[in-house]
Amino acid sequence: MAPHRYTHSSSSAVKSEPAVGAAPPGHYGEPHKFDPSFRGPVRRRSCTDILCCLIFIIAILSYVALGIVAWLHGDPRKVLHPTNSYGQFCGQKGTPNEKKPILFYFNILKCANPSILINLQCPTTQMCVSKCPDRFATYTEMQIQHTLSQSYWEYYRDFCKPGFNNPNKPVSQVLRDEDCPSMLIPSKPFLQRCLPDFTSRNGTVTVANRTSFKDALETARSVTELQHAAKGITGLVDTKELGMKIVEDYAKTWAWILIGLLLSLAVSLLFILLLRFTAGLLLWTTIITFVLLLAYGMWYCSMQLSRLRNTPGSDVAILAVGMQTDLQVYLQLSQTWIILLVSLAVTEASILLMLIFLRRRVQVAVALLREASKAIGYIMSTLFFPVLTFLLLTVCISYWAVTAVYLASSGEAVYRVMSPDVSCQYANSTCKPESFNRSNISTSASCQGSRCLFAFYGGETSYHRHLFLLQLSNLLLCLWLVNFSLALEQCSLAGAFASYYWARRKPQDIPPCPLFSSFSRALRYHTGSLAFGALILSVAQLVRIILEYVEQRLKGVNNVVSRFLLRCLQCCFWCLEKFIRYMNRNAYIMVAIYGKNFCTSAREAFLLLMRNVVRTAVLDRVTDFLLFLGKVLIAGGVGVVAFFLFTKKIPVFQEEVPSLNYYWVPLLTVVLGAFLIAHAFFSVYAMCVDTLFLCFCDDLERHDGSSGKPFLMSPELHRILGKSSQSR
Repeated sequence: MAPHRYTHSSSSAVKSEPAVGAAPPGHYGEPHKFDPSFRGPVRRRSCTDILCCLIFIIAILSYVALGIVAWLHGDPRKVLHPTNSYGQFCGQKGTPNEKKPILFYFNILKCANPSILINLQCPTTQMCVSKCPDRFATYTEMQIQHTLSQSYWEYYRDFCKPGFNNPNKPVSQVLRDEDCPSMLIPSKPFLQRCLPDFTSRNGTVTVANRTSFKDALETARSVTELQHAAKGITGLVDTKELGMKIVEDYAKTWAWILIGLLLSLAVSLLFILLLRFTAGLLLWTTIITFVLLLAYGMWYCSMQLSRLRNTPGSDVAILAVGMQTDLQVYLQLSQTWIILLVSLAVTEASILLMLIFLRRRVQVAVALLREASKAIGYIMSTLFFPVLTFLLLTVCISYWAVTAVYLASSGEAVYRVMSPDVSCQYANSTCKPESFNRSNISTSASCQGSRCLFAFYGGETSYHRHLFLLQLSNLLLCLWLVNFSLALEQCSLAGAFASYYWARRKPQDIPPCPLFSSFSRALRYHTGSLAFGALILSVAQLVRIILEYVEQRLKGVNNVVSRFLLRCLQCCFWCLEKFIRYMNRNAYIMVAIYGKNFCTSAREAFLLLMRNVVRTAVLDRVTDFLLFLGKVLIAGGVGVVAFFLFTKKIPVFQEEVPSLNYYWVPLLTVVLGAFLIAHAFFSVYAMCVDTLFLCFCDDLERHDGSSGKPFLMSPELHRILGKSSQSR
């Protein structure tokens, strides 16, 4: 008899050899037995993990209650507006400071004191003002000039305490009581604070064209001291000009950035549509193109190294150059091109070795991607499901951010002793402004010049004492909701793609609206299972975040043992998080297909993968790598076009593209946005491949290819995976 074409309904008996990489039955658990009634995702289901579902609902209601309590106690204005030494907001409507939105420091030189890093406050009186001073002046100079004209006092008075109107008060008493600032320095508002107006002339930092000035005691001071003090306040003064230029570049190029992102969306859709019809050709073209681009990059780096070989200054190390906003500086260094050349060479070698030694697995991965293309082609609605997930994630993250702000702004004003002398024994202790001048602290020898200043908002109630725990709860619940949203997407997509795989006749046997049906089943029956898996992952992520926080707090500690143990814990929890994320993904696929609870689904998924451990270990990485190449190719292609556009190397658009301070600002935005858009589309592909792979492994165990138990895999998968069939 002549061999017939392979079909699922063939009457001929087909015998199969053991699957490559599959363990024998009984190893790592028993495989699924043949069930003639099995036709894909189970339709008759019952609710799973009901207890966890109830806990999840209670957690959501508690989260809403937490938001309400935070909203009742919190005041975001405490975060948005600066606060003066008396706990009053600058610029708050309905208060005397309504028209005074800027914070002014009486003696900004005191802000260079190391104690501000501990107290988070500058140990000098801080007042709300309507504008910053625009000239150098001292209180002594004002008193001298006041005898000539009243206007000098009127100007200086705007920066004194409200109600003070005695320009003839002795300077020593004014400085003691801090009624007025000892000096005024030309300033500009930055982050709603008056900071010295630094300018650079011939490489020298100046303020109002001065490099030095005199304080109220006629002592010569340097502008460098002002710069050091300004850094102590925010640590962001050096980035002022950079930030303003970046904002300016965004304002000029937002339309071009939007066009670039829309182009990325169109290219991603086109790439996926082409995968539907030419998956193998397109994927191999992508691999070859990537290899050729890497080779070209290596050649270009070599040419640049040859050009810089005899160029003076090209042998300077990158670390010696430091942080520069002009990327051209780094391109003139030989070390930059050496690093790029080595990186490209290692990547090229890795890809070539993979293609040589894993070429068969690459063929299997391409076959799976081709099958995934067919599945997505029949269920096109799956491509737009990430939009719903994006909306859910936006709601969750926004709610967390708003709740965190309200929690952070809860409480009453708390005042602390701020002393310029770090040896003051009362430093950072609680005080009351109205009685501070009559207390023992102000007269203590080691606390001379100390002030009772506003420190933060807090309280003594149970709510205020547990604000830190409430913030942790806020973060945990946010992570839980975010991971639940992702789990819902994965389970819904898995159910839809499983209905495609198990359909005996495609597309006739694919149920109508498979994505909506799968989404409804997941939400109706398996909310508890999805919440269970999301909770386990969220706890692991929370522990990682806490460890990161502890590491930041211990940066200044020179305890090598503690740092080593902390790094070990971070590494362990990073691996644990990756493992949980991987197992959750496969567990959700089993939940979508069989409708069992989370633990049972996770166990069956794990055993199924272990019975196909070789195929799993290789195919997962190869398919992930192929999809990653697609993302990089799309983002890189759009990035190249954006580079030539923003550097005005496209003659047609040279006049339309505005001149920029830093062309890399919109360029990086477009590249990152393009990668994220491509990732959103390819994440659907990745989920489809994982689902089809698990279904394929299950198919091998349920069926043997005979007429009574035919395979449901496509003939191409059957052929590439090395299954031999014979007609009888």
